[in-house]
Amino acid sequence: MKISTEPASTLDACAVRCVDPDKVAATRDVLLAGHEAEALADCFKLLGEPNRVRILYALLEAGELCVCDLAATVGVSETAVSHAMRLLRGAGIVRNRRDGRMIYYRLDDAHVRMLLDLSREHLLHGTPPDESGDR
Repeated sequence: MKISTEPASTLDACAVRCVDPDKVAATRDVLLAGHEAEALADCFKLLGEPNRVRILYALLEAGELCVCDLAATVGVSETAVSHAMRLLRGAGIVRNRRDGRMIYYRLDDAHVRMLLDLSREHLLHGTPPDESGDR
């Protein structure tokens, strides 16, 4: 282990620079590959737009909705919902089924449900209660 006595320049850095080569090597062996990290980052970018997140939570709660129902539920235009669905479907986050002239959307699988549930749980966990004691 190499230790440097130079002080850190920020509060978010180590006070003493100390690199453990064995831990670094072991962690690098199991680290995401670059292409996996890029794909995951792209997925999170899709979740970076509030209306898309609300659309996904609407699908989480309802199970399956058409564009018209999603637009009315979330309060955005059908065009915005259609665009969001195209992006989310392309990323494998939602899937669709056709019933005559109607297209219904649902979350792709249980992994997407789990991601949404855990994300919301994490958000609520870090949120202080409001004055009424609710989160």
